[in-house]
Amino acid sequence: MDSYYQEALYEAQKAYNENEVPVGCVIVKDGEIIGRGYNQMEASHDPSAHAEVIAIKDACARLGTWRLSGCIMYVTLEPCLMCAALIRKSRMKRIFIGAIEPREGAFGSVVSINDLPPGGIHVESIWLYDEASENLLKQFFKELRKT
Repeated sequence: MDSYYQEALYEAQKAYNENEVPVGCVIVKDGEIIGRGYNQMEASHDPSAHAEVIAIKDACARLGTWRLSGCIMYVTLEPCLMCAALIRKSRMKRIFIGAIEPREGAFGSVVSINDLPPGGIHVESIWLYDEASENLLKQFFKELRKT
């Protein structure tokens, strides 16, 4: 597995350890991680505190611009429509996705951000079908149902 994706899994584990849905994300530019994030909705009481949003904000702050052209995202779970729109808006062209999100996925599972207007803006998605990410999510929800 790609070392950048391993870093995204590390971020997902942080979320898991804090009783957040275990999703992690990193953003890479020119071989360097410039943004990191993991889900923090519960701790921040903020429905927009998704791993992707946090990583994008981190990368933008580091670069001093909202344009993330030339950046690549690695995320452990398929982004929702909110995150997919932000990914596209920030001008990222490629995303590596660990696991399918069958309820809210916006890179082909439920809807595809690339099928929505405006036309001419496309984000290439590469599916990893990662068992580690899937297992972490399954374990989290299994434990959640016990409480």
